[in-house]
Amino acid sequence: MISIALEQLEAVRGASERAEFAGLAETANRLEAETDLLEREIEEQCLQGFAQPSGEVACGFYVMVFRSLTHLERVGDYAFRVATDLEHLAPRTRSATLQDVLPITQHLSEMLELLAYAISERDLAAAQRVQRLDFEQVDALYEQMLRASLTRLRERPEDHEVALAANRMARNLERLGDHIGHVAARLERHLLAGEAKRGKSLRRAN
Repeated sequence: MISIALEQLEAVRGASERAEFAGLAETANRLEAETDLLEREIEEQCLQGFAQPSGEVACGFYVMVFRSLTHLERVGDYAFRVATDLEHLAPRTRSATLQDVLPITQHLSEMLELLAYAISERDLAAAQRVQRLDFEQVDALYEQMLRASLTRLRERPEDHEVALAANRMARNLERLGDHIGHVAARLERHLLAGEAKRGKSLRRAN
């Protein structure tokens, strides 16, 4: 699911860089459909994992993944909304408005890549880095996009629909980052709980 979300963001970023938006929403929608199918498959795998005898740490990992699925599915939803708005706005606004999404999508892609690494390697520092990127970079760029849309609204009030759409894109990108951060926070709690259990086991052994 993370790799599909990355593909969605790369489609958005690539279209913005080339200023070629035709078919972007269709691509994002196709990828979102793949995400929905994969979500159901992973849910089934988690349920099968719950049914098997396993250690407490393994069970905790299944719980973490299961509870993260909704967040990852929402990432795809928000990426699709941004792609749809971009394609709709392209014929009606200047390229500067459309390219405002580039910096924030770059950070969101970095967050997804770090999250994938953190999950595969059980890397606590990477999970924490994902959350810092959300707080320190994505939220700041979100505020920047909001200010830019308000400035355009003041300068060209006749373009209020464009300004509102730009505001909506900013909000959707910020929420996308929130959902990535929520998954990273769940992983962090899971890893910290595992470390605490291992510490207790070592103390008992000594």
